[in-house]
Amino acid sequence: MTATRTALIIGAGPAGLTAAYELLKRSDIKPIVIEATEHIGGISRTARYKGNHIDLGGHRFFSKSDRVMDWWLEHMPMQGAPAIDDRELGREIPLSDKSDAPDPEKSNLVMLFRNRLSRIYYLRKFFDYPVSLNVKTVLNLGPLRIGRIGMSYLKARALPIRNEKNLEDFFINRFGRELYLTFFKDYTEKVWGVSCTDIQPEWGAQRIKGLSITKALLHAAKQLVARDTDISQKDVETSLIERFLYPKYGPGQMWETVADKVRSLGGDVHMNQEAVKLDLSDKNIQSVTTRNTVTGETTQYEADFVFSTMAVKDLIESIEGQIPDKVRTISSGLSYRDFMTVGLLLNRLKIRNETAIKTVGNLVPDNWIYIQEREVKLGRLQVFNNWSPYLVADSGKVWIGLEYFCTEGDELWSMADDKMKAFAIKELASIDIIDPAEVLDGVVIRQKKTYPGYFGSYDQFDTVRAFTDSISNLFLVGRNGMHRYNNQDHSMLTAMTAVDNILVGQTDKSNIWDVNTEQEYHETNDETS
Repeated sequence: MTATRTALIIGAGPAGLTAAYELLKRSDIKPIVIEATEHIGGISRTARYKGNHIDLGGHRFFSKSDRVMDWWLEHMPMQGAPAIDDRELGREIPLSDKSDAPDPEKSNLVMLFRNRLSRIYYLRKFFDYPVSLNVKTVLNLGPLRIGRIGMSYLKARALPIRNEKNLEDFFINRFGRELYLTFFKDYTEKVWGVSCTDIQPEWGAQRIKGLSITKALLHAAKQLVARDTDISQKDVETSLIERFLYPKYGPGQMWETVADKVRSLGGDVHMNQEAVKLDLSDKNIQSVTTRNTVTGETTQYEADFVFSTMAVKDLIESIEGQIPDKVRTISSGLSYRDFMTVGLLLNRLKIRNETAIKTVGNLVPDNWIYIQEREVKLGRLQVFNNWSPYLVADSGKVWIGLEYFCTEGDELWSMADDKMKAFAIKELASIDIIDPAEVLDGVVIRQKKTYPGYFGSYDQFDTVRAFTDSISNLFLVGRNGMHRYNNQDHSMLTAMTAVDNILVGQTDKSNIWDVNTEQEYHETNDETS
């Protein structure tokens, strides 16, 4: 009798749970998922506070990969009736034509069709995101600054920087120096905590991809002629997409649903199990030892395959066996950026809806607001009511998330919760977005290693990749697993590709690393920075 093969999967986020589900549906390999925390979903989880839900980072469910879109809808079907806010506003939206399509008012397992709006808040005014040179932008910035922006953009097009050495060069080539200094430099350095000249240009290539002023203007002109309601938006530059799908209770609902299916199909999901040792011998991971983060108890797992979504820095530190000194040195120099969300419940916002978009209570219609005001540390503001009305316990209140980028152990990260809430309220009031008297409640959520940094020793990362690729049964997938700024769908595709390789016996792992470098995979379901 043939023994059952197993796959040990480190991390219960999008990549890990996708790998587990794919293995169960397509093979006889049993997945064992271990998660170091008590939360399903990784950085795509939904946090909960007194009946309110927080989407950490903002996750639009949109991909140019049909495989991913179909996979999502397999687990959570698209709505067949209007959501509560659609009904109240009389808003017409595309609905599923399937006879069993769920009604969001009656079913929880449902994907909502949502319109996307993100804007920049700068000089106490709203600007389009991505920036467009329309009449409102001209009026907000003034003709002199607009003139300088136009001239510097033309210069960048005529005389581009031939060898882009860093992210600053990348931005200038696509937007011109003046627009870079106005809208990109300060915000990006707020996000990363380092100068744009210290960040590799690959970050821009993955996050901004082919976007430029020219493409933004062409998209705006096209929208004046005809408005496409197709959710696939295949011909739209990814930073310009206007519609997306969204789980009724946020992204974590998707991954909690998938975790339940993994269990029901015979897979294991173990929470509070941190991988502390990977035993390497003969270019194979022989076993993985975990420690229960609550009890301290250790468990050893033997597996035929190991999928890792843990931070590469932590992975290399956990491997026991022969590792080249250079690999250890490079991995120890990899940098990360951490993240904090301050959730605030309010009666109302001070800023008003001055758009033509109808909203419940005339709330500003944005999903995100990028805060470009230089005097505050606040990076972005989410309006959860606009993501899904079901994220808010009381529809008469405003539920927002203030996003701060920091580094574990720094002054911001270490601030006590009460002080952090007071600090966030003070900042938001100082830029005229709220009246502190309208704040009813708040909560602070911290998330470690949210963003792998394209600085530090990153320029030598290929050496680490070559080493991990040489371990025949180890597969690095996901964002932190590959030290790459992957979104949900990219992370899922890396896991799917790894499973594909196992099932056909392919040992070359380069196609896993090709995900999020090929144009058809590009998307932005997560606009984090």
